[in-house]
Amino acid sequence: MKFSEKWLREWVNPAIDSDALAEQLSMAGLEVDALEPAAGQFSGVVVGEVVECGQHPDADKLRVTKVNVGDDELLDIVCGAPNCRQGIKVAVAKVGAVLPGDFKIKKAKLRGQPSHGMLCAFVELGISEEGDGIMELPADAPIGTDLREYLSLDDHIIDVDLTPNRSDCLGIKGLAREVGVLNNLDVNELTIAPVAPTIDDKVSIELVNEQGCPRYLGRVIKGINLDAQTPLWMVEKLRRSGIRSIDPVVDVTNYVLIELGHPMHAFDLAAIDGGIKVRSANAGEQLVLLDGNTAKLNESTLVIADHNKALAMAGIFGGEGSGVTEKTSDILLESAFFNPVAIAGQARSYGLHTDASHRYERGVDFALQRDAMERATALLLDIVGGQAGPVVEAVATEQLPKVTAVTLRRERLDRVIGYHIDDETVTNILRRLGLDVQFKNGTWQADVPSYRFDIRIEEDLIEEVARVYGYNNIPNVAPMAKLNMTAHNEASVPVKRLRDTLVTRGYQEAITYSFVDPKVQAAIHGDEQALHLPHPISADMSVMRLSLMPGLLNALVYNQNRQQSRVRLFEHGLKFIADEQAENGVRQQAVFGGIVSGTSYGEHWNVPSRAVDFYDVKGDVEALLALCNDSARFSFKAQQCDGLHPGQSAAIFVDGQQVGFVGAVHPQLQKQLGINGAAYVFEIEVAAVASRVLPEAVGISKFPSNRRDIAILVEDKVHAGDVLATIEKVGGNQLVDLNLFDVYKGKGIEPNYKSLAIALTLQAVDRTLEEKDINLVVDNVVAALAKEFNASLRD
Repeated sequence: MKFSEKWLREWVNPAIDSDALAEQLSMAGLEVDALEPAAGQFSGVVVGEVVECGQHPDADKLRVTKVNVGDDELLDIVCGAPNCRQGIKVAVAKVGAVLPGDFKIKKAKLRGQPSHGMLCAFVELGISEEGDGIMELPADAPIGTDLREYLSLDDHIIDVDLTPNRSDCLGIKGLAREVGVLNNLDVNELTIAPVAPTIDDKVSIELVNEQGCPRYLGRVIKGINLDAQTPLWMVEKLRRSGIRSIDPVVDVTNYVLIELGHPMHAFDLAAIDGGIKVRSANAGEQLVLLDGNTAKLNESTLVIADHNKALAMAGIFGGEGSGVTEKTSDILLESAFFNPVAIAGQARSYGLHTDASHRYERGVDFALQRDAMERATALLLDIVGGQAGPVVEAVATEQLPKVTAVTLRRERLDRVIGYHIDDETVTNILRRLGLDVQFKNGTWQADVPSYRFDIRIEEDLIEEVARVYGYNNIPNVAPMAKLNMTAHNEASVPVKRLRDTLVTRGYQEAITYSFVDPKVQAAIHGDEQALHLPHPISADMSVMRLSLMPGLLNALVYNQNRQQSRVRLFEHGLKFIADEQAENGVRQQAVFGGIVSGTSYGEHWNVPSRAVDFYDVKGDVEALLALCNDSARFSFKAQQCDGLHPGQSAAIFVDGQQVGFVGAVHPQLQKQLGINGAAYVFEIEVAAVASRVLPEAVGISKFPSNRRDIAILVEDKVHAGDVLATIEKVGGNQLVDLNLFDVYKGKGIEPNYKSLAIALTLQAVDRTLEEKDINLVVDNVVAALAKEFNASLRD
């Protein structure tokens, strides 16, 4: 937003120069993009009057003039501007004047005619970047007056880049309020007196869309004179705000826009049929805009309409059919509050961006409409004359924004800022900002004014206090951090350890959906009850998963279809089990699962290539179980599991309770899903491996260990794990290591039997074991195996 510094200082005039003012605004969050002079550097230019203007005898495009510059001095000046004519007031650069660019005016002859000066255009004085012909000054401009003094050109144009939350500063009033707060100065508030109606003419107003427009004011002004000229002071203030003068009515609405920050619009009263309706656009409705383009209106667009047609896009752009023209004599002046939600994004959807939409979509003071109406009415009556009717207001009070009450705590303020600002200063800052503040027991209760849309929570007030107090006034103090030991149970096994273990074994983590295809899940888990989603994304994602298998199997197929022959994936997530005793009838259980396919190792010249098998995956699971440091609690038992090969599957038990499974995918399921080659999966409850046994340090035995190997014959149905468990029970404290190192079936072994070769390592901590001690342990082991499994020593 651009504005004149002098205009701002009419409202509040701090004792600082232009650069300091710009720096102050930037540090307060209103970033100043540019600070430029209102005109170029020139001198020797005065107000003059063209008293004679004739055609140059030797040039068709030149005119010979006599210009009165005061003190009965007439200057002969040759001018080529097409708008040069007798009787107008102009800007005259006399001989000796210096124009922008260090251009000096000297006596000259143009095609034989003397020229003792120059009639200046806006561009030549650095006042504007465009212009058509020489400057035409008002008829009452005093001849001979220095132009810089007459136009108050010793001024600066300040361009601020406001963040979207500071819409209250999109007007001189809001900026002045801000500068007054920053400098602890009172603002010269504009006195806006109501304009008494002199006629009874009015237009009915109906709020069809109250949510989009909860307040709308209209006023009829009749008998205006559009031949009147906009006052030079207004034209200059608008120019320095980047707005070109058009006609008095438009200029006044633009002036109020910049002055108060409130957009307004004027309709040609003759173009309105019946009354005003503020409604949403109808399907297929079109509107020819003021720029001549036709907009096809969306049904979400708010429009100002009469009883037959749309007149304007509310808060965005006026319509051509209802716009003020040179033939207009009666107008309807509009001042309204539009909900920012109703305007936001609408202008961009039509490829538009206007000063009005820029303000309305950020938020306009919902209590400012009547002041804007009275201010614009008074200005119009002074400039174009006419008679004003009464103000007609339609309001939906319940749809208007409510005054917000925000609490600020002393402790929170100090902690966030990192600096203590005394209570009186904080209270003063908040009150200067326009908030109604009460302070009690270390807490400020503040009612936010209607123009501060951005203050809603405690942090907003903290920001206001900090920026008004001045960021530069807050000392730089290095933060101090205190290190505290976190409360951590050493016996717990974090999920990250499980992840890291599998990553080091070549796995990659996958994340799959919790809702899966009911057909795939039924193929895995049979008729087990699944939870159906009431509003699924699609039919193949309509049930909650009973295990991680459906997602991992789909991930495997996805990778194989993209030429990934070796796949190792794991996932940590929840499975969802119907349970009437659980909250909401759903038991959510955290599990850890994985899937493996392809070769056991990547291709390498020194490693033989072989396909992954059951024991590879079982080894990966055992690596997870080993994190618990209590392998005796875990066991694997051959068991048919859902979706797994009946001869290559095992259940995982902890303290006799099943907590997972491992095995090969069932060939039928493998074929159904299109899996290439064998695939192996595992799943285990996270709770089963969530804790570990902490190691206890013991002294190392100083005495030698002794190894004894035994080979026993048992039936095929006997599990080697059960045999080892029995040996551990009867081995006593002297059995320090146990290892199955060979399984043999074949020549010399009876059918349906197998030979298990087992190494027993014996050692005592207090003495060297004698042979009789060793034999006693071995004999006890053999006897226990014979009793438990009908085992015998192999010859």
